[in-house]
Amino acid sequence: MINLIEVNHLVKQYGTFRAVNDLSFTVEPGQIYGFLGPNGAGKSTTMNIMTGYLSATSGTVRIAGHEMLLEPEEAKRHIGYLPEIPPVYPDMTPREYLRFAGELKGVARGKLEAEVERVMELTGITSMHRRLIGNLSKGYRQRVGVSCALLGDPEVIILDEPTVGLDPRQILDIRDLIRSLGGDHTVILSSHILSEVSAVCDHVLILSGGKLVAQGTPAELERLMRRSNRYHLLVQGTPEAVSAALLAAQKLGTVEVQPDSSGFVGVTMETEEGTDPRAELFRLLAGADLPIMELTSSHASLEDVFLELTGEQTAEEKESGEQA
Repeated sequence: MINLIEVNHLVKQYGTFRAVNDLSFTVEPGQIYGFLGPNGAGKSTTMNIMTGYLSATSGTVRIAGHEMLLEPEEAKRHIGYLPEIPPVYPDMTPREYLRFAGELKGVARGKLEAEVERVMELTGITSMHRRLIGNLSKGYRQRVGVSCALLGDPEVIILDEPTVGLDPRQILDIRDLIRSLGGDHTVILSSHILSEVSAVCDHVLILSGGKLVAQGTPAELERLMRRSNRYHLLVQGTPEAVSAALLAAQKLGTVEVQPDSSGFVGVTMETEEGTDPRAELFRLLAGADLPIMELTSSHASLEDVFLELTGEQTAEEKESGEQA
């Protein structure tokens, strides 16, 4: 399959600070890609370079075969871009703004009105076309920005943090809109919200410190972390009795035993992938007359991948560090 976007050894330097550090990746047509990373990871800088808003210190960006530095007009013709703060004019109506933006984008005069109608219907703002943008909710202003990005029917739609500042209902509406764009368009979505990327994107690129630290589908990235399985048990008995009963289980993995706030004994066991210790745990504990009151298993999630690869801490880890 031909790559629609090719980013090769991209570097962006601000004095001694390197915002993007030797970044390379490719994007295939018709998919939704997620740029995932903590604040300051280089997501917005990379998008600004890909859309021609910023120049790179070194490296190349090629859109539909056109190098951004050498053929900027041809490359930009294939891109629709929504920055984190949509550049809309509050004293215009959505229709007026989209007509203005369409003229700047070079949409043919005879097709402009039909194109404005098309994108307003696609993004669900037709009923708002006579209201001033400044009087619209933030969710509808985001939709106006997406409408502008869709003008001219570009192959690539790049959206930088499109749900920041929206309420839960507006977030769901924008996510549904993004999903509807996949297939007909290639969408690149920047976000630091894990659930958003997991729910919307076909592929994920995780950035940290300006570098690409992992990429793949959400499922592939979760499998990347599934080097081990973890099992949690609540057992009726004493910690000493449970520890003694589980000595033989240590050949299957690491075992931690400690009192639990529920009044039972908590057991955490971690095994290598492909090893299921549940039958052995049941046999050992039942043989020692130690009833299992609860048993659950867990695997790595996209959040686990993100936290490990970016060096981010969970809220519990941060709180523990502050108290130490």
